[in-house]
Amino acid sequence: MKQVSLLIVLMVMTLNGAFAQKKIKTINSWNKNQVIAHRGAWKKNNLPENSIASLKEAIRIGCFGSEFDVHMTLDSVLVVNHDPDFQGMHIEKSTYKELLGKKLSNGEGIPTLEAYLKAGMKQKTTRLILEIKPSKAGAEFDKILTAKVVAMVHKLNATAWVDYISFSYDILKQVLQIQPDAHVAYLKGDVSLEKMKQDGFYGADYNYSVYQKGEWFNKAKALGLTINAWTVNAEADMKWLLDNKVEFITTNEPELLFEVIKNHK
Repeated sequence: MKQVSLLIVLMVMTLNGAFAQKKIKTINSWNKNQVIAHRGAWKKNNLPENSIASLKEAIRIGCFGSEFDVHMTLDSVLVVNHDPDFQGMHIEKSTYKELLGKKLSNGEGIPTLEAYLKAGMKQKTTRLILEIKPSKAGAEFDKILTAKVVAMVHKLNATAWVDYISFSYDILKQVLQIQPDAHVAYLKGDVSLEKMKQDGFYGADYNYSVYQKGEWFNKAKALGLTINAWTVNAEADMKWLLDNKVEFITTNEPELLFEVIKNHK
């Protein structure tokens, strides 16, 4: 356990030094809309979720962001998949080579984070909304996973493209420890806006039902925090959120959301 903790400390120190020495690229050409495609834009064209094809489709239709999920394999390869299992194989207990024995419905193998980021960096209009999935293996595993994720983003000089989200508050605090200017937003819905502001978060990213109670919208604006809502697939909910001027809406129906935005008054 001590060796693992020392490894994490060394990784964080190395990354902090690298960020201090390297100027972060700034990009000002992001799409100006509220649409974040949940696991990419997959549903309309029956593409695999979290595939590079669904990312490319989200980019093609003009989404502000495309969300995706990251896990780590037994041999420490970072891969993109929503569930902890990939086609019956537990990702954390399988090697990347073993996972490649299974294919997505379009013939893709499970994407590595590196390949996914490289695909996303070929354009400068759609941001990459990276969800770090906490593990049942515990906090030490999460710390290694998080350090490796941020290291990969930095290695590829992808920081200008990437926002971080997670259901783990500690994971996001670690991201900020490594990269203080990172955009991070919390998913679980159990932390106040004041606390997130105090801890340097960019915004809240809660299920839309959470916002139906309380003064979330006005308070967020007063604190300078953004509001994202997930996963919003019904037209009525989209309209309600647009009426309340949220910054982002995460949806499995990005094409529908674009239509709602177009007709919204």
